[in-house]
Amino acid sequence: MKRQRSRSGRTALVAAAAMCVVAAVPGAAYAAGPDDLPPYRTAPDARPVKGAASSAEGPRLDPGGIYTDSIEPGEERFYTVDLDAKSNAFVSAVAAPKPGSKVAFNDGIDIVLMTTGGDECGSADDTDFGSEQARPIADYATRRIQEDGDCQQAGPYYVKVVRTSEKTSGAEAWPVELAFMREPGLASGASATAPPTSWNSASPAPVSGTPQKREGGTGFNDARALGDGVWKDTLAPGQTRFYRVPLDWGQQLTVNAELAGAKMTKDSGFASPALTTALYNTARGPVLSEDTSYDGKQAADGLGPTAPVAYNNRFSDDSAARPVRFSGWYYLAVTLDKKVGEFTTGTVPLTLRVNIGGKAVPGPDYDGDAAAAGFGLTGSDREAAEKGQTAAEAGESGTMKVVAAAGIGTGTALVLGLGVWTMLARRRGSTAPAGPVPDGPTQQYGPSAW
Repeated sequence: MKRQRSRSGRTALVAAAAMCVVAAVPGAAYAAGPDDLPPYRTAPDARPVKGAASSAEGPRLDPGGIYTDSIEPGEERFYTVDLDAKSNAFVSAVAAPKPGSKVAFNDGIDIVLMTTGGDECGSADDTDFGSEQARPIADYATRRIQEDGDCQQAGPYYVKVVRTSEKTSGAEAWPVELAFMREPGLASGASATAPPTSWNSASPAPVSGTPQKREGGTGFNDARALGDGVWKDTLAPGQTRFYRVPLDWGQQLTVNAELAGAKMTKDSGFASPALTTALYNTARGPVLSEDTSYDGKQAADGLGPTAPVAYNNRFSDDSAARPVRFSGWYYLAVTLDKKVGEFTTGTVPLTLRVNIGGKAVPGPDYDGDAAAAGFGLTGSDREAAEKGQTAAEAGESGTMKVVAAAGIGTGTALVLGLGVWTMLARRRGSTAPAGPVPDGPTQQYGPSAW
C-alpha cells in the first residue's frame, strides 16, 4: 500500500508539473491567431496610477518608478514629477494595445514634459504604428541639463501623455506603462559639450555562424538578452518579440533581421510592411526603425549601424545620433504583421544577426552612480548577455538559475518544491517539514498587471 501511495504521489506531482510546463511554454497557448497572443508584460513592481484630465490634479511619479495606466482614443492624461537642478530627466510612455486590436496607420502616442507655466522642456515627434498592426510603441520626453537651457530649475513639472487616434481606430482603451528615470549630471570639472563631428556609417558584413535559440519577450521588462552573434526565434502573425543588447561607450550596433520561407495556405500572398524592426535606447526612447515586405519567401531588412555610443551625442543635430547618448541596454522590438497570416500558417522562422562593433572606451565622470539609476553596464549585465537572460532571470538566486536552465519557470519550481515536501510528508506519515518558502519573483512571467 505504501508503494502504491508513493506512485500516486509521484504521478500527481508529475501531472502538476506537466501542466505548469505546458502553461509556461511560450507559444503553446496562442497558436490560434493574433487574439490569442500574449499581451505586453508590465514590470513586476509597476504601480497602478490614474492620470488626470487636468494638470492641476495629475498624480505624482517618483524617480525610478514604473507605473501602469490606460488611455482612451484622443485622450490627454497629466502627471506630476519633481525635478532637481542637476540630473537629466527622462519620462517614457509605452502604449501597448492588445494583440489583434484595431489600429489605424497614424494612431500613436505623444509625451510632453512642461513647466507649471506651460512651456515645453522637451518632447519628440508623435510615435505612431505606421501600419494597421497593433504593437507596443514607446516615446519619451526629456529635460537636459545644460547652460542656458530650458527647464533648469528644481521644482514641480507636468507630464502630458496624448493618444492620437484616427476615426477608423478601435474604441478600446490602451494599456500604458510609464517610467521616470534620472541620469546623474557630470562631476565637477567634467566637460562634455561638443557633439561628434563624424562616424563610420558603413554597414559591416552580416554576422555568420550557427544560429542559437533565443526566445524574445513581450516588451521591455522581459526582453531576452542578445550578444554579438546569430540568433534564431519564431514569429506568429501579429506578434512582437523584444530583445535587449548591451552597448558600451564607443560601440555601434548593426542588426540584420531575416524571415525564412513560411508554410503557405495560398499560391501567393503579400504584406507590406510585414517585418518591422525598431530600436529603443536605455530610457525607452526611439532610435531607429526599419521594415520590409514579405510574400512567404526569404526576406530581410537591416538596422544600423548606430552612431557610436557617446555622451556628447545628446548635443548633436543628427537625429540618428542624438538618442545614442548613454551606455546600457538597448532594446529591439521585432514585429510580424498580422496580414502575413492571410496566406501562411503557423509561425515564421526569424534570424537575427547582431553585430556589436567598436572598442569600448571609458565613459564620462558622473556625479553619482549612473548604473544604479539604469544607465551604464555592469559585469552582471555582460554576463546576462552571454547567457541570454531576461532581467528577471539575471536577478534570480543560484537555485532558480539552475531551474531556469532546465526550462522550468519560477512558478513551476515552487509547485515542484511544495509537491516534493508533500510527498515526503506522506511517506513519513507526518506533516510537511517546516521551513521557509523559497524566495523569487512570482509576477515576472504571470498575467499582465494592467
